[in-house]
Amino acid sequence: MRPSNFKKSVLATNIALLLGTAVSMSAVAAEADSAVTADDNIEKIEVRGIRASNKANLNAKRFSDAVVDAVTAEDIGKFPDGDVGESLARIPGVSVSRQFGQGQQVSIRGASAQLTRTLLNGHSVASTGWYDQQAIDRSFNYSMLPSEMVGGIEVYKSSQADLVEGGIGGTVIVKTRKPLDLDANSVFGSVKGTYGTVSEETSPEVSGLYSWKNEAESFGVLVSGAFSQTDYQRNGVETSRNWSGGMAPTTFQQERERTALNLALQYRPTDALEFGLSVMSLDLSANNANNQIIMFPGEDSCVQTNPSNGNCVLRNATNPGVSYAAGYPEFGAAYFQTWAREASMDSKTVDFDWSYEADSFTFSGRVGNTKSEGGARTALVGEYTNNFSDLVGTWDMTGDQAKFDIANKSYDSSILPGSIGIQTWALEDKPNSDEETYVNLDFDVPVDFGVITALKTGFRYADHSVKKQGFKGQLADDYVMTMRPASEYFPGTVSSGAGFTIPEANRDLILSDSLAATDHYTEKKDAYGTVDEENIALYLMADFSTDGIRGNVGLRYISTEASSDYYAFNSNGEYSDTISTNTASYNELLPSLNVVMDLAPDVILRTSAAQVISRPNYADMFSTTSLSNFDNTQPNTQVASTGNVALQPFKAFQADIGVEWYFSDDGMMSVAYFMKDVSSFISTRDANNQQIGLDIPLYQTSPELSPCGEDQADCWSVSQSTNVSGGSIEGVELQIQDAFDNGFGYSVNYTYADATSPGENYPDGNSVFSDSSKHTVNTVGFYENDSFSARLAYNWRSEYIMREAPGWYMNRKHEDFGTVDFSATWSATDYLDVTLEAVNILEEDSLQTGIYADGTAPQADLEAGFPAWSFEGEASYKLGLAFRF
Repeated sequence: MRPSNFKKSVLATNIALLLGTAVSMSAVAAEADSAVTADDNIEKIEVRGIRASNKANLNAKRFSDAVVDAVTAEDIGKFPDGDVGESLARIPGVSVSRQFGQGQQVSIRGASAQLTRTLLNGHSVASTGWYDQQAIDRSFNYSMLPSEMVGGIEVYKSSQADLVEGGIGGTVIVKTRKPLDLDANSVFGSVKGTYGTVSEETSPEVSGLYSWKNEAESFGVLVSGAFSQTDYQRNGVETSRNWSGGMAPTTFQQERERTALNLALQYRPTDALEFGLSVMSLDLSANNANNQIIMFPGEDSCVQTNPSNGNCVLRNATNPGVSYAAGYPEFGAAYFQTWAREASMDSKTVDFDWSYEADSFTFSGRVGNTKSEGGARTALVGEYTNNFSDLVGTWDMTGDQAKFDIANKSYDSSILPGSIGIQTWALEDKPNSDEETYVNLDFDVPVDFGVITALKTGFRYADHSVKKQGFKGQLADDYVMTMRPASEYFPGTVSSGAGFTIPEANRDLILSDSLAATDHYTEKKDAYGTVDEENIALYLMADFSTDGIRGNVGLRYISTEASSDYYAFNSNGEYSDTISTNTASYNELLPSLNVVMDLAPDVILRTSAAQVISRPNYADMFSTTSLSNFDNTQPNTQVASTGNVALQPFKAFQADIGVEWYFSDDGMMSVAYFMKDVSSFISTRDANNQQIGLDIPLYQTSPELSPCGEDQADCWSVSQSTNVSGGSIEGVELQIQDAFDNGFGYSVNYTYADATSPGENYPDGNSVFSDSSKHTVNTVGFYENDSFSARLAYNWRSEYIMREAPGWYMNRKHEDFGTVDFSATWSATDYLDVTLEAVNILEEDSLQTGIYADGTAPQADLEAGFPAWSFEGEASYKLGLAFRF
């Protein structure tokens, strides 16, 4: 029996004992307090409206011992923004990455989004992904969670001992509603329609909530749900880094169906004892198709060649980036393709919590399980065609976005061969999974030890398992490819990047034909990998308070045991039939201190200091060595990627100091300085033209293309996950907000973050941490009266680096990005609201450029300044009706 199985057995026994103890406490407490009834005279504070929500946010910030910012729902089902990620982006120091049109990942104070810890009601939430080109990491995909189901969010920018470790950037705690906090028979419902300016489609959304509790307010039930169906389209221009800098007008189309359900139960048999049970189910179906024309630069366009890989240099100091599309010499044609994906992901969580408040202590805890499954089955239809003669013209690569001056930009299926079929080599299925079982136990003991007012201690155990897999579709022995007229696979046309019109795929037909062609699947052993972690944490924290000074000081100890299963490969490039396992462990002590001092009745000085960690991303921990592109004849496309389960965590010492002036109930002005001294983080070491011990020949059809020499077949680009050191983040946050008696109000914040690390820590050579923008600005203005409210917001962040090497998108720089958003609500009656939301009104484009120095890029299209990727900005407009009573 493996040790982890033994520990799971012990865990199950402990859980049973805990539940038994909790039931016993319930009986004892109920007998002792049988005469106690609910106090109907307790004042209830209700948040209703923008101003009240902002006031609640200020109170949460002001009276917290740590550095905390909050976002509070304005009413049941009414979060400030339709997207949870966008609401987080209004907080000082917070930047949100919008991939595929939604706020998905959150960066805090210059740290990568992968260093942000997200908790749901104080516990972990499993999350995977639907996109096969995206690395498996620890971040939470906020697009999974409908904003209508969220009651509030807290963002901890400083640490404290009772906070679950893992957030160097910060910790985000998402809170859903509980039935005993609401009036009995509370009802909420909404119906919305969303229109996108790129897709030109209108998509429906519905959501609802019902909450009930008994007259004694000792038992309550809340049920909520949301469903949305979105036809999303993203138009852009992508480079094809494996094919000598081919440029591709691209249309990504996705049909999203998101379903979210939550059941919350509360039982409070006495004033001293409370139990809670929450069951949440999040599902996302995300089938999609990516259509593109890949156009190759002509031979006469290559005025320079990169000596390291033989690729055409499309832009540098001596070649300004204007080239002529004469067709790639080897094929004399362009290539049209559609990748279709049957994609999905989900997240299921069951969480049981309790709290028992005795005269001399409070014992609380939770136990639960959260799991997620996701992934994509892929299919491809693609053909070379020489019917693109009108592509000859001028390509302008001198700016941040590729521009084309050619004879014709409009094409339909007639450009393709008369009949085409599925590319059978591309039949793959890539599922992955994520699961955690956890136990939290916390004791809070009020004391009178001078300035010490309370002692808190606790224990946390988490068993976390992640698995990635890959399967290759195999054909039947008697398989005969079904050839269809091109017009069946591409019955219409669709708008694309840079003003192109291209054939539009029948995604469902491609997926069904690919499934029919697949007789069975065989495992791709190089795609298999697991990471199992067993994490234990113990903490002790003291709250202190004296005249004008309060805060906490504590110490958290963590212990992690990790293992990774994988298939090893031999010199013939064949993988073993038996699974190998690598193991590792580490321990850390994490001290923390938070101090708040009253400088004046409305002015406080806030300071904090802590040692913090974030665990390595799972993609970096898989011990598997993946060998890509055996059969590709293009130089430097053969990549050997290996993770490392023995990676140490990201480590940093962080501190901050700030002054906050609360000049009115609605107004606050603050300035804060923060720093993070990073002693260890994870990066990759990349090297080209390396030997990895394989005897099999590469470049079989074109040995002269081997960048290591014609006689050297073992020639790979190697990527290895590793710990590196050195780096710091320091910056300043400025914030001001206020509201006036005439109904107007505003909030403005600015963050400067200088996040630097030695360039040798990154294969691209840039001395900047990933995802870090030096400047972030948020401004919000609002108006509110008894029946109408409106909010206009502008969010802007400066350029930042996105690092996804060795994945398809590699490393690149995202240019500065800003959005203007608007929302309004008219209360037609006391029970019915009409709502309007507009996101990215100015249709800001997403522009991504290369960042490698000349001659060092893996491919020419990643060299510094080259317009590698660009996606057209889409504005979305949402009109809805909401009712409550």
